[in-house]
Amino acid sequence: MDALYTAVATATHGRDGRAVSSDGRLDLALGTPVELGGNGQGTNPEQLFAAGYAACFSSALGLVGRRAKVDVSEASVTAEVGIGKQGEGFGLAVTLRVELPDTVDAATGRKLVEQAHQVCPYSNATRGNIPVDLVIE
Repeated sequence: MDALYTAVATATHGRDGRAVSSDGRLDLALGTPVELGGNGQGTNPEQLFAAGYAACFSSALGLVGRRAKVDVSEASVTAEVGIGKQGEGFGLAVTLRVELPDTVDAATGRKLVEQAHQVCPYSNATRGNIPVDLVIE
């Protein structure tokens, strides 16, 4: 792959530290969620992953919609990223909830969401590694 863009971020002190991008646009405190034994006083890697995946999938949906000449500009994507024990370590699972405009019929919407799942870089990176459930609402 020839990278068109490379994002660079540095994290210090793990889940209870700080994450900063090389350009300084992202600079935030990290905190372990209460559900994982932390104080929840910052964002966490799962929230960051969810935000990135939702934004990326939304862009992919827009791309396939434009190609198909279907207006999905008012669609929204919500990513739910779960973390839990998996074998000796931990694993992730994702649910992508896609809300399509009322003007898009169910069959067309399903086809576009499935095409977006083939185009989205996050979907391609996770395919075969973690479960990703597509839900159209």
